[in-house]
Order: sequence, then C-alpha cells, then structure tokens
Amino acid sequence: MNRRKTVFTVVLIFLLALGCAGGAQKKIVVGFAQVGAESAWRTANTESIISEAKKRGIELKYVDGQQQQENQIKAIRSFIAQKVDVIGFSPVVTAGWDEVLREAKRAGIPVILTDRAVDCADDSLWVTFIGSDFVEEGRRAARWLAEKMDGKANIVELQGTIGSAPAIDRKIGFEEVIAGYPGMKIKKSQTGDFTRSMGKEVMEIFLKEEGRNIDALFAHNDDMAIGAVQAIEAYGLRPGIDIIIVSVDAIRAAFEAMIEGKLNCTVECNPLLGRQFFDAVEAIMAGEPIPKRIVVEEGVFPQDVAREVLPTRRY
Repeated sequence: MNRRKTVFTVVLIFLLALGCAGGAQKKIVVGFAQVGAESAWRTANTESIISEAKKRGIELKYVDGQQQQENQIKAIRSFIAQKVDVIGFSPVVTAGWDEVLREAKRAGIPVILTDRAVDCADDSLWVTFIGSDFVEEGRRAARWLAEKMDGKANIVELQGTIGSAPAIDRKIGFEEVIAGYPGMKIKKSQTGDFTRSMGKEVMEIFLKEEGRNIDALFAHNDDMAIGAVQAIEAYGLRPGIDIIIVSVDAIRAAFEAMIEGKLNCTVECNPLLGRQFFDAVEAIMAGEPIPKRIVVEEGVFPQDVAREVLPTRRY
C-alpha cells in the first residue's frame, strides 16, 4: 500500500512539474496603439503588425488611436491595467508621453516605439525604437530635387501632422540640404496632415497664392502628393512637368502616378515593421539585449524605374 502511495505521489509531482513547465510557455500578450488609418502607408503598417502576430501565435490587443494622442494614452493605460507583456505604439506626436510611459515602467512593462520617436528626457522609458531615419528621408528628397532642378527652384512644401516626428525630421533634413543651394527657396509650407484630402486642399491654396511661380512640390508623404496632383490638374497645370513633385513613402499609388507622369520621385519609408517589431518582443521576453535604435533599409525611386519596380511593391 505504501509503495502504491509513493508511486502515486511521484506521478503527481511529475504532472505538477509538467504543468509548471507548460505555464512558462504561456502565450505572449502584446498591446499595440496605432496612430490611425490616415494613409495607405499606415494601412500597410497595421497589416504588417497584425499578420506577423498571427503568424507567431502572439496575442495582440490592437487599438486604433484615430490620430488622437489622448486615445493612444488611454489605450496604453488599458494595456497596463490588463498586464500585457509588452506595449508597442507609434506616437501621433513626439511630446506629452512622459507620464504614461513612467506608469508602464512602474508596472514593469517594456515599451517599444515603432515608426515614430518620442521627445522624452528619460530614454529608459522605452526599450527600443524601430523605424526609419526621417531626417535622412528629407535629405534624400532634397538631394534628388536639387539635382533635378539644377539647384534652382521655387518650392512649396506639404508638411505632415504638426508635432509628429516624420513631419519635424523630414523638414529638418530637407532644409539642411537645400541650404547649400541659394537658388532653391521654400515659398510656402503648410501641414496637409498626411491625408490626400488635405494635400489637395492646401495645394489649392498654394496655387491660388503663388500660381505659376511654383516650380516644385515637396510632400512629406505620397498621399498628400497625390491629393496635390488633383489640385494642380484642376488649376490647369501638368503635375510632374510644370510642377516637379517629390514625396516620401513609396506606396504603390506613387509608382502608378509616376508611370502616368504625374509624380517624379518617391523616397521610401518602409511600413512593413511587423517582423522587426516581434523579433524585438521575443528578444525582450527571452531576456536578450537589443539595440536602442533599429533602422530599416530604404531606397529612392525616381520616375524612370517606376514601371519596373511597381510589381514588387507590397503596399
């Protein structure tokens, strides 16, 4: 009888140990607060995050911030309350995150920034930032335009969302380069909020104020540029010919516009961050060190390569 009891006890201990080991392999839970759905680029970015989570069997709690910081802050606090393993988000603006990030840190939940950075003095509030070098994107656009225009152009600029990292940095990079070309001047600069409708609306204002005095347009994203194309055509000018256009993102619609001769160049900003994001999540969960800054590789696509490259574009 004692022997049976001993065997039973050993089996019970083994099963309990097995249960504990299984518990150690629990599903990773990630909360992700997206900016919104303001552009085709953002839609591709969201799909990349969602599909990669499914592929890896990671539970994703996803919130669309609808381009409102307060919505993203509320989502992050909800993730903290739900005790997720990792929080990821793409901040709609750079400032105003210190308090909620401190709350995440106190709760012991690591934070990953994707696509856009934050302006916080304490960089221990996030583990890593995965995304593009927006300043370099602005530089690339300016270098291409300077060569195209032989260093002389009256330029109008469609900025992204006021206070957002890509809008701030792309402008810095662009202005840094054209400062070396006295013949290149930004005549008008206004936000188009990264949307086609606002790009069209603001370009209409630029044309009303400057008319045929505009030689070139720099748009902080392709969607605004495509909206501007509509305004230029309605004004009676030829986009891509009368007004040279360079923009950022390299979405499929930009390549289609280049093939039609209505856009001249797009600078790539890769939205497919899902793989790198969840690589970082899994590294954090495994206790592995990761770089503070992870930059994605990107290129520049002028009009003459559009037809060849378009079939390869995934977004």
